[in-house]
Amino acid sequence: MKFRHIDPVSVAAARAGFSTATGYRLLEDPRPPSQRQATRGRRRPDPLADIFEAEIIPLLTASPGLRAVAIFEEMQRRHPELDAGVRRTLERRIRAWRAVHGAEREVIFRQTHAPGRMALSDFTDMADLGVIVAGAPLDHLLYHFRLPWSGFEHAHVVLGGESFVALAAGLQDALWSLGGSPHEHRSDSLSAAFRNLDADARTDLTQRYEALCAHYRMTPSRNNRSIAHENGSIESAHGHIKRALRDALLLRGSAAFDDLAEYRGFLAELVSRKNRRQASRIDAERAHLQTLPDRRTCDYEEAIVTVTSSSGFTLRKVFYSVPSRLIGHRLRIRLHDDRLDVVIGGTQLMTLPRGRATPDGKHGHVVDYRHVIHSLRRKPMALLNLAYRDKLFPREAYRRCFEQLLERLSERDACRIMVALLALAHERGCEAELAAYLATDLAESRLPDLTALRARFAPDPARLPDVTVTLVPLAAYDTLLCGEAA
Repeated sequence: MKFRHIDPVSVAAARAGFSTATGYRLLEDPRPPSQRQATRGRRRPDPLADIFEAEIIPLLTASPGLRAVAIFEEMQRRHPELDAGVRRTLERRIRAWRAVHGAEREVIFRQTHAPGRMALSDFTDMADLGVIVAGAPLDHLLYHFRLPWSGFEHAHVVLGGESFVALAAGLQDALWSLGGSPHEHRSDSLSAAFRNLDADARTDLTQRYEALCAHYRMTPSRNNRSIAHENGSIESAHGHIKRALRDALLLRGSAAFDDLAEYRGFLAELVSRKNRRQASRIDAERAHLQTLPDRRTCDYEEAIVTVTSSSGFTLRKVFYSVPSRLIGHRLRIRLHDDRLDVVIGGTQLMTLPRGRATPDGKHGHVVDYRHVIHSLRRKPMALLNLAYRDKLFPREAYRRCFEQLLERLSERDACRIMVALLALAHERGCEAELAAYLATDLAESRLPDLTALRARFAPDPARLPDVTVTLVPLAAYDTLLCGEAA
């Protein structure tokens, strides 16, 4: 158009790099082509024209949280002629309507984190990973600790549900592994830990949690109930660590572990590799942490129990067996997440694995046949209807052997032989080896031969060491004493 002031159309178009036809077209209408195009109308009738404003908008106004798919199903019920292919159109139309007329939504405010200021804790369910320990699926949670500034993480396997004991153990393990404590500890509302507790127990638990934080000079804080994004720096990390663990299990080729210690070591190695990638930031944040106290604080619950004539005690709907010499004694039990420490006076007697009640509410049993085998030998028929009979057998082969004995022998003979086998395993210290022999007999449908097994596991005289004691002459002591005097 600038060249057109002094040149004809053909020359001005050539100087501008246009064709002559384009030059004449711009002369008639200087608007760009995008502005000259008319808005394209609908090519097909609107399938929602009769129902969107009349029926759908009133539903959206009355129930703002109603899903688009629910509205579509309701429209199909009211109007059977409505085609199924209209669903995507309806969803887009509802989304556009909500963008203009919808209710205000909650805003997520991104936070900046200062080094050493805050740590976050939470529990996450790990059942979907399919971890197997000692041949059985491991139903467990993961206590997860994280520093949002540096990304330091700590993970702790929890066998029971969310509880103060699990939180205290996992939190203290994380702090001592980190080498310092932050100024604030953030957790969720801990509603699972308070579940089924009366008012006094909830108050006691709150005071114990506050005392735990005070021991490490941390200020306790909680996010609002059911508002997970307020704990987002740990909630999002749950997904990362679970995906990393799933990948590590796939690379390992198996999710089966021989025992719980092996699985915990595997998880600890995974978390340590993640921390090594953030080593520089973690070291920088350690300079802002508070120093740790001289010692850890209590990470267990205590209970007082009395050993009954059954050579055991019941705690939290679980029966635990102990040596019969403790019958009638009052014991102090330190209840951890995965174990029980049995204390009498100031002496720790033993550590028992912690049991759980069954999901249907029935009592659980943690029984060691060594605690009762001496009495069971005098009364072998007690094995027949023993309340915890299946838990008494130390291995699966023993249980299957007793079932076969009951099928092929009288009840008296079956109980006598089974008790003798358990006594043999205890006295000769051959529980695993004897189980292998019993498994072989079961595979061949053969009953165990007590005489042969006793001979097999009897002490071998040829293997006993021949000890020769040479007596020293008494004069040697006189020589020794005189030599010292000289």
